[in-house]
Amino acid sequence: MNRRLLCLVVALLAEVLFLTPSTPAAASTSPPTPETVEAPVTAIRIVPEPSSLVVLPGQSFTLRSPARIVAPGGAAATGEYLAGLLRPSTGFGLPVTTDAPQPGDIVLAVGNEASLGAEGYQLTVTEPTVELSAHTTAGLFYGVQTLRQLLPPRMEYRSVQSGPWRVRGVAVRDIPRYPWRGAMLDVARHFFTVAQVEDFLDDISMYKINTLHLHLSDNEGWRLEINGWPRLAHYGGSTDGSRGPGGFYTQDDYRAIVQYAATRHVTIIPEIDTPAHSTAALASYAELNCDGVAPPLLDPGPRTLCVPLDITYKYLDDVIAQVAALTPGEYIHVGGDEASNSPAEYAFFMDKMQQIVLSHGKKLDGWLQIETADLTSTAATQYWAVRGSADSEALARIAAQRGNKLIMSSPDHAYLDMKYDPSTPVGQAWAGYVSVSGSYDWDPATFVPGVADAVVGVEAPMWTDLIASYDYVQFMVFPRLAGIAEVGWSPESTHSWDDYRLRLAAQGPRWDALGVNYFRSPEVPWPA
Repeated sequence: MNRRLLCLVVALLAEVLFLTPSTPAAASTSPPTPETVEAPVTAIRIVPEPSSLVVLPGQSFTLRSPARIVAPGGAAATGEYLAGLLRPSTGFGLPVTTDAPQPGDIVLAVGNEASLGAEGYQLTVTEPTVELSAHTTAGLFYGVQTLRQLLPPRMEYRSVQSGPWRVRGVAVRDIPRYPWRGAMLDVARHFFTVAQVEDFLDDISMYKINTLHLHLSDNEGWRLEINGWPRLAHYGGSTDGSRGPGGFYTQDDYRAIVQYAATRHVTIIPEIDTPAHSTAALASYAELNCDGVAPPLLDPGPRTLCVPLDITYKYLDDVIAQVAALTPGEYIHVGGDEASNSPAEYAFFMDKMQQIVLSHGKKLDGWLQIETADLTSTAATQYWAVRGSADSEALARIAAQRGNKLIMSSPDHAYLDMKYDPSTPVGQAWAGYVSVSGSYDWDPATFVPGVADAVVGVEAPMWTDLIASYDYVQFMVFPRLAGIAEVGWSPESTHSWDDYRLRLAAQGPRWDALGVNYFRSPEVPWPA
């Protein structure tokens, strides 16, 4: 019997013996007891599914109080991160050391294993030790995420819990399918604090998401302080999609987000939406309007930057220069969707934007409509059309011909603001309902015929037009983001909804322990 069939049989038995279906609800307000959250010892339930996992018969590792984390050289920071995860729930000291390993230790190594690439890792769990190795610190970090899922879910609590802390014996070799595995958080329509963004980074990086696209400006608000243009943040950022008080990030705030993201091996992709979705900027500076008259904040009419005006490009150059200086990643997202400009105006504008972005050492990223302009081969484009959209598919093929990278964000699978079903209390449904199975059951390589070689990954946007609180952000993101993460990480040949739903069910007790508000979809056999 092959490994996947064996795991499926075991998982199905576990479902019958240990799990019962539940009705949809937000996360429980009181944590379940350890007895209800620990999966059966025979179940190995990891999300995303590793490329290769072999169970080692008769082997298991038990973490005990004398244990150390041996992390020489470049592995030290990941060792401290792992210790920080384990100390609160176990109560163990878990010193991070460079001394020679002893039985009972967790051993981390980085720098060898070149065949694992930029993000792969190798994890071996036997009775004496846990050994985790990778070519890079990113790979080591992702191996830690797998290791934490091999431990009982109660290890996620931030207070001391009872043991034992047993890990099943396995040999894992894991390399991601795609290099771009992203989430997007819309902080323009509704503002979220630095602490909330950092919390979001913690949650998404658990599932090996490596890109966070921050939607920093839109009609409803401008969220980043720009030197020389103070009204953008102070006036344009003073409201939100609910006519609330809004908010913005100082440049120090933004630096803190970027730095925190780096500790979770997440690259920030900032978006300054242009030429449409610019009401907050146009309301802040009258001179950016063709008629010299600033619209009111939250003006409902269609608004666009004035393409013929020289000051438009002075403003954009200043903004992009500062955003580029604050952001170490390769790309700056410039929006580009839903513009009301003529085709000629739009092409002229996007050519200027591309020159500005390139002049500041970055590459252009934007929504699919940017492909109607004349782009260089360095650009990336985000596919946001529903399945079967002929015009959008044609633009995707243009992108592929140009050598542009394609990030797949189809609304009917990846838009996290779409309702799960008609009973979902918040969200939209213009792209249909996106169930938990619907967010998992698709293949980015074949979604648009003929562009597979251009696809570099997936991104799941969390638009907040109708999502005003962080609790609801979590509720809409989880559990669907875990499935999209697996679509981006795991080999397509491993994808099986029947298998995945059981592995996803095991994440529920972890989210309960972490205080994550998630939708208990009736499609998933969550533990009682």
